This record gives sequence, C-alpha cells and structure tokens, in this order.
Amino acid sequence: MRPDILNPLFAETETLDGVGPKLKKPLDKLGLTRVRDVAYHLPERFVTRRPVQNLDEASEGEQIVIALTPTEHRAARSGRGPYRVLAQDAIGNICALTYFGRASYTAKKLLPVGEKRWVAGRLDRYGDMLQIVHPDHVESEGGESLGRLCEPVYALSEGLTQPKVSGLVEQALGKLPDLPEWIESGQFDKQGWPQWADALKLAHKGENAKARDRLAYDELLANSLALMLVRADNRRRKGQPLQGDGSLRAKLDLPYELTGAQKRSVREIEGNLAQEAPMLRLLQGDVGAGKTVVALEAMLVAVEAGKQAALLAPTEILARQHFESLRELARPTGVEIALLTGRDKGRARESILMGLLDGSIDLIVGTHAIFQDSVSYKDLALVVIDEQHRFGVAQRLQLSSKGRRTPHTLAMTATPIPRTLTLAQYGEMDVSKLDEMPPGRQPIDTRVVSQDRLAEVVEGVGRHMASGQQAYWVCPMVREHETEDIAAAEARYAGLKERFGDAVVLVHGQLKPELKDAAMERFAAGEAKLLVATTVIEVGVDVPAATLMVIEQAERFGLAQLHQLRGRVGRGSEKSTCLLLRGGALSETGRERLALMRETQDGFRLAEEDLRLRGGGELLGTRQSGDTPFRVASLEQITKLLPLAHDDARLLMERDGGLDSERGAAARILLYLFERDWGVQLLRGG
Repeated sequence: MRPDILNPLFAETETLDGVGPKLKKPLDKLGLTRVRDVAYHLPERFVTRRPVQNLDEASEGEQIVIALTPTEHRAARSGRGPYRVLAQDAIGNICALTYFGRASYTAKKLLPVGEKRWVAGRLDRYGDMLQIVHPDHVESEGGESLGRLCEPVYALSEGLTQPKVSGLVEQALGKLPDLPEWIESGQFDKQGWPQWADALKLAHKGENAKARDRLAYDELLANSLALMLVRADNRRRKGQPLQGDGSLRAKLDLPYELTGAQKRSVREIEGNLAQEAPMLRLLQGDVGAGKTVVALEAMLVAVEAGKQAALLAPTEILARQHFESLRELARPTGVEIALLTGRDKGRARESILMGLLDGSIDLIVGTHAIFQDSVSYKDLALVVIDEQHRFGVAQRLQLSSKGRRTPHTLAMTATPIPRTLTLAQYGEMDVSKLDEMPPGRQPIDTRVVSQDRLAEVVEGVGRHMASGQQAYWVCPMVREHETEDIAAAEARYAGLKERFGDAVVLVHGQLKPELKDAAMERFAAGEAKLLVATTVIEVGVDVPAATLMVIEQAERFGLAQLHQLRGRVGRGSEKSTCLLLRGGALSETGRERLALMRETQDGFRLAEEDLRLRGGGELLGTRQSGDTPFRVASLEQITKLLPLAHDDARLLMERDGGLDSERGAAARILLYLFERDWGVQLLRGG
C-alpha cells in the first residue's frame, strides 16, 4: 500500500482548481494525470527579462519589462491582418503591441488609450517600427510583471498556455508533504543539496543546478534500489535447474561456426540455467552479431530438459521474423515451434493453447499475447525477451507466474548500450556481450549525401533495382507536419510508387497489421524491390537480398538509431551501401555524428559517442524520449550521478539496515514516489 503521506500527490489532476474535462485532455497528452506529475513537470528553460525605463535602453531581440501608455488602436483593413496598439514610453518613443486572430479582442480590454501599463515581452522590429508581438504579460500599475523577470517555460500541448500551467504547478507545489530524508547524510552534506520539497520549488523558479541534480539523484536512487531488490528477490526464489544432454543442439546444422563471443555467451547462459536460482541475464549484441542462435541454444537446453521455452517480441513483425528464423534453424531437431499473436483467433488459437497446455508445443514465439491470463503452459522454464528496452521490469516480473516455478529469463537487445545506461536499465541482471561479428560479414559502405541531390539518389535507386537488388528508404515520420519540413513516409512512397510502380511497398506503425504483413511478405519474397518505411523496420527485419539503405534527413536520428537502421543491410554476402541524406542546416554536433557513422561500424563505440554528444543537451532524434526509463534525470545527470546513487543504494541495503531501518522507511516512500514500488512488493513476497 502506498504511504498515506503521498496521497495528496497521487490525487487526480481534477482535484486542482480550474481542471475540468476540457483541460484534462491536454494535460493527459503530456502525461500529467496526477498532482505529482504536475509538480515534476519541470521547465524546459527560463525566460529572463530586463526592466528598462525606455526603449532606447533596450536591444532588438531582447526580453524586456517596460511601462508603456497606449495612444492609438489600429485594426487591419482586411479583417485578417494584425491588430496593433501604438504605445509610447516615458520619453515619447513609439512601440506597436501587435496581436493576431482572436487575441485582438483581449487587446482592446487590456490596453485602454491613455492608461499606463506594464508590458513584458520580446522587443523586435517590423519595418521602421519597434514592436512586441503578443506580449507575455500586460498589467496595470502595481501589477506583477516586474516580479516575473525570470519566468519558466513549460512543454505544452494544444489547449494549454504558459500561465495556466504555471498556475497548476503553483497549486501542486502547495500540496507537497514534509517527507523524511532518504539520501545518505554524508552524501547529502557533501553535495550541498536542498531538501526535497525545496528542490522542487527552486527547480521551477530558475536555473538551479543543485536543485535539478538533487531531483535527478532521487529518481536514480529509487531505480537503483528497486533493481537491487529485484536481484535480491531473484536469489531467494526457487527456479528449475536445467541441464540438457546436448542431443537436440547436436542436430543443429548451422551455416557457419559460432564466434568466440557466441560460444562464451552460451557457456555463461548454460551455467545460469544449471542453477536453482532463476537466471536474469541480458544478452547484448551488435546488429547482426547472432543473438538469435544463442537464444535458440538456450531454449534447446530447456527442451532437452523436458521443459518449454517462450520468446517474447514487442511487435508482430518481429515475432513473425523470429518464428521463421527459429523454425528454419531448428528444423533438423524436430522441435515443435508455434507462433501466437493477438491476431490469432478461433480454432487456430485454441489449437495453440491446447498444445502449450499438454506440452506438445516445445517453443512458443509471440507478442505479449503469449502471457495473457487465458494462456497456460505445461511446464514453462525459460522466457527469452527480445528488444528488452520495450518492456519494463514490472512487466518482466509478471511473467514469473506462468511457470510451475519462476522461469529463467534471458533478455536480449540489439542496441549496444553504454556502460552507464546498462547499469541504469539492467542493474539487476548479469550481462553477456556479443562483441564479434560472424565471419563473412562485409563492412557497409556509408556515405553522407546532401538532400539537394535527391533526384540523383532516386536515379541510383532505380539502377539498383534494375540490377535485381532490393533497397530500403527510411523517413523520419509517417505524415508531413504543418509547421515543419520533415520527410514523411507516405509522401515519399507516393512519389516513388509513381516512378517505379508496384515494385514499391510501404510499412509504418500506423498501418493495419495485415497491410503491414502483406507489404513485408512481398519484400521478403523479393516481389517488391523497394521498401519505404519509418523506423518500424529498425529491428528484426532480415532480408539478405536488400543491399541499399537510404535514410532521409539522417541528422534527425540518434547515432544508435542510425546504426540499427544501417544494420538492415549487409546481411548477405553482397556488398551493401548506406546513404545518409542530410538537410542544409546541419549543426556542428550533427556534422560530427554523421562523420562518426562514416568512420565506424562498432555499435558499442557509437553508443558511447551518442551518450557523450547528447550530454550537451542537444535533442538529437526521434528516439530521445524512449532511450532511458527516466523522466527527471537527463543523460548528462545519469552519467554523473548514477554511480553515486548505485553506491548509496548498496550502502542502504548492506550497511544501513535495508528498508527496515529509519532511512529505509524514507527510502520506501521514495520508491512509491517514483513508482518503483514493485521493489517493495517483492520484499513483502507479493
């Protein structure tokens, strides 16, 4: 049960004044469903304004606060143009206060002629006249504008304004309870951090590094502590020791010799499976390093021991790809493999459910459908989770209910992760790393090409297809955005289809599953020569005949994502090429990242460099929000503070009496505050 002291923070946002059904929608879009979420909705930046006596003291482009007296209202002749209020400063300089659309009605009320007003906003020039467009604040004498010299700027969604969010944040901060300190006293004093409630308030008032760091540290400490509790709980649980006799694995007819890294990982997994304590291991492998074969070896150990194994994939495309790969690899063994997704209905589904229950199905591959309540197993002993970052720890813990005893867990990720983030996301797991490539894999020729040469690239793709080869074309999003010039998959598909006809197919996440599957099947079978897609093809798609990858507006993607996309080609014996199309306005960081892509194909190095480059705070790409399980801590803070938080969590568990001590009681509150309470549930055996 959540401690009562936190109840005010976990109340719904409707309990805040002014929040009704109309305002709740845009708040929900931002993930602000409870008072706690609003309190932790930290400003993206701050606007700092300078008070000036007159316009001569101000610079164009500067944020200012100034006293102005309106002299004239001018409406646009057409009715669609801007509404301007001419106003003068203390020495007679004229400035236009400019409004568009419905805001003009507000201007008439706020700015009566002849009455002085304090105006806050950005000073610009239009023609020969100075102007402030849509002033941020307009107040009468004695108003609050001078008190808003430093004002937070929050992320918004349609229907929200900065003043409205500021007001809700103020209400939320007024509900902060007095919580006990959970940070180790020596660490707390050394860092000079404020108390928890003070830190939250300071973080909303201005740039305060110590307040921000303290809040980030809290989140990292909660995460480290929860992962330690998972690990400790796992050691206490009883699993099923699995020892195979090698009979099925001996029948595998692999087309190549396993690499040293694959053999080492198989040995590590076999060692874990032989123990009574359930395995919790992460298999990290670069693109094309051969994780699937290692996973199959592990699953065959379970089948040799008379048990069942399951492979969980995050998407249907990936589940079907795994099913086909495993079925082909395991064909000589005679092992019964089935596929189950949310689309399977009726008799086909019933047949699979019966096979899992009576044990006639040895290996099941599927989406989350394989762990629904209606699915029961005869004796599930091993769960393999692919693309682990798509599943939270809490979801993983739910899987343990499907076996007679807690199943062993092997998590896999094709995204090489920097050491720091591995500790942050998988601190409860042992790690195996596939850092060698199978023999015969050729390096991919990576080139950076200006978007201006798009017509040449299309011609090149045409020649590539005419030679009988296949290609991918990746765009950053599905549809064009009204305010941004971003390449969209649907528009690019329409143009390429007009040029190349039915040889072009389209895949993106918003397509119906059957349309997506049909397009993928045509491409995999070689009927279609060009696949236009969003990043939905980033993982799992394996078409050896595809040897050209075009990534449009490559500067919008992170390094790790570019590396994953590039890894869709170079999967056969033919030489492959990756073209990174870049836009005209390329930042220095963007230039450096694309140069790194040309320079190296080492995913682990690229992951470290990606983290270093993102540490500066530049928003690098479409996957930014999904990269870490943290809402408060930035990548820079994770790198700096996670080792400290990890040590602090270990001190609490090993020296300071764990969660039963006085500090431990405070740490329990912390776990609930950051919704890592599955760690507390484990401690209770729940």
